This record gives sequence, structure tokens and C-alpha cells, in this order.
Amino acid sequence: MDTKSKTKTSAALGFIFVTIFIDVMGLAIIIPVIPNLLKQLGNIDYSVASELNGWLTFTYASMQILFSSVMGNLSDRFGRRPILLISLLGFSIDYAFMAFAPTVFWLFIGRTIAGITGATMATATAYIADISTGDKRAANFGIVGAASGLGFIIGVSGGAFLGDINIKIPFMVAAAAALFNALYGYFVLPESLDKSHRRAFSWKRANPIGSFIQLGKYKALVGLAVAFTLVYIAQKAVEYQMPFYVYEKFQWSMRSVGYLGLFIGALLIAIQGWLIRYLIPKWGLKKNIIIGLISYGVGLTLIAFAGGGWQVYLFMVPYCFGGISGPALQGFITSKFGASEQGELQGGLSLLSSISLVVGPLFMGYSFKFFTHKDSSVYFPGAPYILGGLLMVISILLVLWSFKKDISLSHSPHQK
Repeated sequence: MDTKSKTKTSAALGFIFVTIFIDVMGLAIIIPVIPNLLKQLGNIDYSVASELNGWLTFTYASMQILFSSVMGNLSDRFGRRPILLISLLGFSIDYAFMAFAPTVFWLFIGRTIAGITGATMATATAYIADISTGDKRAANFGIVGAASGLGFIIGVSGGAFLGDINIKIPFMVAAAAALFNALYGYFVLPESLDKSHRRAFSWKRANPIGSFIQLGKYKALVGLAVAFTLVYIAQKAVEYQMPFYVYEKFQWSMRSVGYLGLFIGALLIAIQGWLIRYLIPKWGLKKNIIIGLISYGVGLTLIAFAGGGWQVYLFMVPYCFGGISGPALQGFITSKFGASEQGELQGGLSLLSSISLVVGPLFMGYSFKFFTHKDSSVYFPGAPYILGGLLMVISILLVLWSFKKDISLSHSPHQK
């Protein structure tokens, strides 16, 4: 690759980093705010607010399930660039809309719009696959983790600090950031998908069933795809329940959640943005997947029994180290498909992530409500984290089963 090509690739990766960062930040910025916003708009306690938050994310994820495959397939037809820019503009409109929601009902409307326009992850990861080869493919997927980590830092901490001033400000900031990124991308982002690799758009393939068929082309991938989904479901115990957990159990302020967000984000950036580039060549994809899942499970279980706020910080270390499994698992699956299928494949993986958003927050929200409600016979706010740990155990077993299968994915005609 010549110097000019390397420069273009670096610029493109930089834009994708910012795009994913905006995506995650837009979701994370409302995490510390939503418990108190729901309490304020609905006149309810944290227990009921947790359940209601599950339904909000259910609405968001349902729209992503319907539209992520469409967006992924559109990017296979028209290229990654226009789809990314259109989605970013949609994000900006959505967050501006949510900033002025007068009731809980309007929050549901906003989450509906966000789900439709928030299908950028499939196209962004397909873009990475387009411009990555060999061992760099999995390493470049670490960019997703690093961008997510930074987005989480700015989102959660910024949402907490700004929400402390005015609960509407975080949404306004997210809207402005998405608009800025769309304008930035318009001037600097090159197209990654060559016209020779594009294919005609097909409604038959641009639907959830078509995405599942794509993921099921190779039997050994089925177990990995299920494990991928379970991991994301378990992660929702941290991503969506943590503010409810610390507000309820330790009576933390919104600002305290902001400091925790800074800590978690810094860990994720260090692990997924730097450490994983060293661990993937050293351990290989399979070991990274297994070790990461074990670390996830240990971290979740410890968080469930945290006896003080400082222990939450301590137990986040093994949990965040588990983040090495995500890019390795995604890189492993992605390497088995050709360039013309990456948009569809990433749409399928995004679909699985959206399914986890449908199931995870509802599952975790109800478990939190069951063990914290005023009529509950057993008070245990850490219940969602125990459930998350159990899902990690199942994921480990599925991954080991998949690796032991006699079907070699190297038989794929696309494998290099």
C-alpha cells in the first residue's frame, strides 16, 4: 500500500472512529439521565423507572431490527458513504427532538426515530471490513471498541455532568455532535466499496430472516452467533442498569455516575484500543474470545455482590478486560465472508445486537424491579449481574462447542 493510500485509509478509519463514537455517545449520554428523567416525567420511583426504561430500549431495538438489514443491504448497493451520512443526519434530528420531549410518550417517539436512523453500526463495520485485510481486520475492529469506550466516557460522564445542570442539555449536545460529524464526513470520507463489488438491492435479503440465513450459511457460526447475542444481553446489565443499581443501592448522585463513566471508558480505550492489538497476535482469536468471556463472567458476578461504591470501580476491571472477546469474535466471523457480503453480514450481526437490546434491558429491568420493589420479599439489586454472569457461562460453552466442531470454516470460498 503506497503512502497516499495509507493516508486515505487512516482518514477513513478516523471518520469511522468518530461515527461509532457519536453513535455510542448518543446512547450513553442518556444513561445517567434517564432514571431521573423518567422519575420526573412519570412521577415514579427507580424500581418502576427501570422497567419503563426496558420498554424504551425495546422500542429502539425493535426499530433497529427492522431497519439494520435494510441499511446494510443499501450500503452494499449504493456504497457505505451515503448511508453513513444520511444516518448521521437522522441522528441529529432525533436527539434535537428528544431534547424537548414534554412527556414519557414523546420519549418513545424519539426512541422510535433513533432506532430507524441508528443503524449506522452495520455500515460502519462493513466499511472497516472493506479496507482491512489479514490480521489487521480483527485489530481494526478494535477501533470499534476504542470508539465505543471513548463514546461511553463522553456520553455517560458528559450526560451526568450536563444533566446535573439541566436534564435536557445532554440531548442537545448529542444532536450537535451528530450534525458536525455528518458535515465532516461529507468533505473527508472516501467511498470504501468499489463499484465492481456492489450488488443489486434485494428486499428478500434486506430483512431479519435474510440476515439470519446469511449468518447460518456455515453451521459452525451458529453457536458463535448465539454466543454473540448472549454476550450482548449480559452487557446490558452494566450498560443500562448501572445507574439504577448505584442510585438505588449506594444513593449515588448523577455526578458520581459521571466519574464511574470516565473510569470505565478509560479502561475500554486502553484494553480495546491498545491492548487488544498486542493480545490478538500473541494469543490468537480463539484464546482472546475464551479468556475475554471468562473475564466478563467474573466481573459481572463480583459487581452483583459489591458492598460499597469503591468496589464497583474495582470489579469493573475484570469486566472491562472481557472486552477483548468482542473484536476477536467479530473479526473471526467477518473474515469468513467476501467483500460483497460484508454489508449484509454486518447487518446480521447488528441485528443480533439489536435483539439483545430487545431482550436485555427488559430482562434486566424486570429482574431489578422484582428484587427492589417495595413489595419484594428479597431485596437484591445485584440480580441483573448474576443473570449476566450465567449468560456468560452459557456463551463460553457455546463457543467451546463451536470450536470443537469438525466443520472447518476455512473451506469457505472467501477464506484467504
